[in-house]
Amino acid sequence: MKTAKMIAALLSASVIAGTSAAPAFALATSAQKKASAELVDAQAKLAQEMVDMVFSYAEPGFQEHKTSAYLTAILEKNGFKVERGSAGIPTAFSATWSNGPGPKIALGSDIDGLLGLSQYPGVVSMKPMVEGGPGHGEGHNSGMPMMIVAAIAAKQVMEKNGIKGTLMLWPGVAEELLATKAYYVRAGMFKDVDASIFAHVGRDFGVSWGPAGNNGMVSVEYTFKGKTAHAAGQPWDGRSALDAVELMNIGWNMRREHLPVTQRSHYVITEGGGQPNIVPEKASVWYYFREGSFAKIRGLYEIGNRIAEAAAMATDTSVTKRTLGYAAPNYGNKPLAEALYANIKAVGLPSWSAADQGFAKAMQQTNGQKVEPLTTELQPLSTPDLRGVSMGGGSDDIGDIMWTVPTVTVRFPSNIPNAIGHNRQSAIAMATPIAHKGVMVAAKAVAMTILDLATTPKIIADAKTYQQDVQFKSDKYDPLLTPEDKPAIHLNADIMAKMRPQQEKFYYDPAKYKTYLEQLGINYEDFAKVK
Repeated sequence: MKTAKMIAALLSASVIAGTSAAPAFALATSAQKKASAELVDAQAKLAQEMVDMVFSYAEPGFQEHKTSAYLTAILEKNGFKVERGSAGIPTAFSATWSNGPGPKIALGSDIDGLLGLSQYPGVVSMKPMVEGGPGHGEGHNSGMPMMIVAAIAAKQVMEKNGIKGTLMLWPGVAEELLATKAYYVRAGMFKDVDASIFAHVGRDFGVSWGPAGNNGMVSVEYTFKGKTAHAAGQPWDGRSALDAVELMNIGWNMRREHLPVTQRSHYVITEGGGQPNIVPEKASVWYYFREGSFAKIRGLYEIGNRIAEAAAMATDTSVTKRTLGYAAPNYGNKPLAEALYANIKAVGLPSWSAADQGFAKAMQQTNGQKVEPLTTELQPLSTPDLRGVSMGGGSDDIGDIMWTVPTVTVRFPSNIPNAIGHNRQSAIAMATPIAHKGVMVAAKAVAMTILDLATTPKIIADAKTYQQDVQFKSDKYDPLLTPEDKPAIHLNADIMAKMRPQQEKFYYDPAKYKTYLEQLGINYEDFAKVK
């Protein structure tokens, strides 16, 4: 029944193509799209295994070694040529398949977890699998499995129907550190790409175009150097680097009052000295400076640099800085968004079971969140008018690719409404049927859109025109990276050296267990009884 409704929706979209109310494109045929949807369905087991496996690896930024090796092996098995170590980043890769001259379509999603967010899936209370360990509290275990399933399905339809073009899959490494995609762009990974589809887990199913309303950012670590001395016996002979760090933080917090409300800035002290009776010779503080345009990001960065220099002068220390990451403001491409949204409407939302809804309700009730059912109604295509004026917020380094090639981000319904982001609450559903079902509907919509892009040159032509005439009219790509800046691949290495041995016993074994929940002894169907 679901497939029949989808075909009817596709035919309806074809009827209105060319009218003023809809984008004018001669889409891939309904038969080709039906075939791609069926091929996605045929990979349901693979999708579930990938989602669960990546969840179990739970690797933070730059340490996604198991995740990367696992996903690339699957891509190679399915006929993709893999190049590892993209842009000098060990866990990055690009995987390509070509069926001859045609559009090159890039497909990506993030793969990193978050520090300290280890959580049992399918357990509605806070329960870490490894105390203090990393976890997928942003749901990044789901996006690349979805894209791989979509790409395999589209590839098979393209092969069967002689549809020309190239598919390139790539992972967002260390997205939570906002630390790699600008380097991908600098390395030329997207220089010959015609269109790009990105994916991020959400609570609904949709896509947007225009300025996304979030902030771009620069990630900078300031390191102060002073002089040691006995903190009690001869403090006058020392120069405290920690004093400089604290003075910088005080200066920034004083200045924050006089900055636009759209900015976001935050810091952590990454090194503060060894022990209290030694005046700290070295101390470091790590800042994120976020704003809504390239010029404003640069402005915050320059203010931070001046405050750091002032703190060094006041404490008679010296300061150096190191860029650890960069993210451009996000900007979705309108023609691509319209094409993708037509397929989202055709596919529709998952059919949630009583257990799915009961599980979501139990999680919300247990954690004091507003009770809201899993979404059953699609929202309209997100446009700047519907979103209104942005007051700033988080960042995603997909922005760097958005300012390089026409790009959109599909958000797919694999998580629970009102779960706190960057929190163990957002990991609870990410290896359950909710995550698996959201991945499947998204894979169908993406596979169909790949076919549309490969069969209809006008969509990509319109996308490039929109980027040149509309997006680039508002701003120009102006990253803060210098030729000397390099990816911060050292980050999280020490943490994972400690955590990985504890995590290994929790790795998913699909040869023994149908699902990760089964391996963990969790009876998901019990949630059907939740009232």
